[in-house]
Amino acid sequence: MLQYFYDGVLEMAATESTIRFSGHTLDKATKAKVTLENYYSNLIAQHIERKQRLAKLEESLKDEGLSEQQKQEKRLQHAQKETEFLRLKRSRLGVEDFEPLKVIGRGAFGEVRLVQKKDTGHVYAMKILRKADMLEKEQVAHVRAERDVLVEADHQWVVKMYYSFQDPINLYLIMEFLPGGDMMTLLMKKDTLSEECTQFYISETALAIDSIHKLGFIHRDIKPDNLLLDARGHIKLSDFGLCTGLKKSHRTDFYRDLSQAKPSDFMTSCGSGSGGAMDSKRRAESWKRNRRALAYSTVGTPDYIAPEVFLQTGYGPACDCWSLGVIMYEMLIGYPPFCSENPQETYRKVMNWRETLVFPPEVPISEEAKDTIIRFCCEADRRLGAQRGIEELKLAPFFRGVDWEHIRERPAAIPVEVRSIDDTSNFDEFPDVKLEIPSAPMPQDGEVIYKDWVFINYTFKRFEGLTQRGTPTKK
Repeated sequence: MLQYFYDGVLEMAATESTIRFSGHTLDKATKAKVTLENYYSNLIAQHIERKQRLAKLEESLKDEGLSEQQKQEKRLQHAQKETEFLRLKRSRLGVEDFEPLKVIGRGAFGEVRLVQKKDTGHVYAMKILRKADMLEKEQVAHVRAERDVLVEADHQWVVKMYYSFQDPINLYLIMEFLPGGDMMTLLMKKDTLSEECTQFYISETALAIDSIHKLGFIHRDIKPDNLLLDARGHIKLSDFGLCTGLKKSHRTDFYRDLSQAKPSDFMTSCGSGSGGAMDSKRRAESWKRNRRALAYSTVGTPDYIAPEVFLQTGYGPACDCWSLGVIMYEMLIGYPPFCSENPQETYRKVMNWRETLVFPPEVPISEEAKDTIIRFCCEADRRLGAQRGIEELKLAPFFRGVDWEHIRERPAAIPVEVRSIDDTSNFDEFPDVKLEIPSAPMPQDGEVIYKDWVFINYTFKRFEGLTQRGTPTKK
C-alpha cells in the first residue's frame, strides 16, 4: 500500500514539467508522505526502545542477588510500567494538564514557566515557543535541534526533558525544574569568584560540554545564562537552540525547500587592548547594568561566541572551548574580556582577540589561570580541549586536584538554598506577565494548518516520567 502511494508521488514528480502544482498542493503531498513514513518509523523505534529497557532490567537483576520470585515481581512491575507508558503515549498531552505557578524566564522567542502536572503534583519548567515566531524568524531548525538534543542527551550534565508537545499556536518543552537558577544570576550576585570556585564550575561545565560532544553535537551558545544550577548547586547545560549536529533538520536552509524532505530528517537518533578610558571596576558595573537586558533581547550578546563561528567558514567542537575561556575570564575578572557598549564593538574585539584579550592589573589572578584562559581563547586548532577533549584539561596545571570522576557527588563550591519544590528565589521576577498560558484548541480531524507540518514528530514522552510524583501546590 505504501509503495503504491510512493509510486504515485514519484509519478507526480515526473509529470511536474507538464502539470503545474501549487506550492500548497506540493506541501500537502510531501506532508502526507512524511507523516506515513514517520508513523511506521516511530513504531519500529518504540519497539527497539522497549527491548532495550527490558535488556537493561535483566542486566540489573543479575547484579542484585534476588531470588527467582523477587525477579519475577520486578519483571511484572516493569511490564505494568510499560503498559502505563503505552497508555501515556497514546493520550494527548496539553497545557490543560499543567497548572501554571509562575513565570521564571523570558527569552527572545518565548518564555519559561514553573508548572505543576495536575495528575501527579510533580513540578516542571515549561518552555513555550510561538510557532508563528519560529516560522517568521526562521527558527524552526533551532527548535528542532533543541528538542532532538534533549531527547538524546539523557544524562546528569544536561537538563532532562520529560515531555514535548504542541498545539496550533505553540511548542512546549516540559523539563526538570532546577531551583538553583543560572550562572549569570550567580555572577551578578557575587561580582567575581575565587579561583577555587572557578576551578569547580569550569571543570563541571567542561564535563557537560564533553558529554554533548560525545553525542556528536556542538552547542555554539555556551554562556552563563545557559549554565543552570540544580538543587545542590551543580551545573547542567540548557538551551540547545543553536546546537548543531549532522542532521539536515538542524539547518535553517533545509526548511526553505521541503520538497525533498524525508522522514529520517525528522527522526531522533538519539577598541584598544586596555578597553579605552574605562577601568575594570567601571567596565564591570557597565556590564552588569546591560547584561540582563541583553539576555532578553533578540540580538543577544556576542561576547561568548568564537571568531570562527562569526566567520561562518567552518567550525568544530573547539568553538565551545573558546566560550569556556570567556566564562572563566568573567568569573575571575568580573566581566567578559571583549565586553563593550554595543554588540558591534564586541564583535570587533572578538575578531581582534590577539590585541584585545588583556588582563587588568588591578584584578590580580594566578599565572596558571591566565595561561588556561589564553589556551582556551586562541586559534581553534591550538585551543585547550580541541584535540583530545576533556583529557587535555585534566593535564592543565589550573585543574590540578580536581576529582573529575566524582565531582558531581561532592559538595558544590557555592551551596544553593532551596526551601521548597517550587522555590523560585534564584530566578528573576516577572510581575507584569499574565500567568495563564496562551493556547488554542487542537484542529479537527483532517484539518491541516499550512506549513505547520514542519513540526512533525516534535511530540515526545520519556519513560521515566511515569515514576514522578509530587505534592499538589495549595492555592
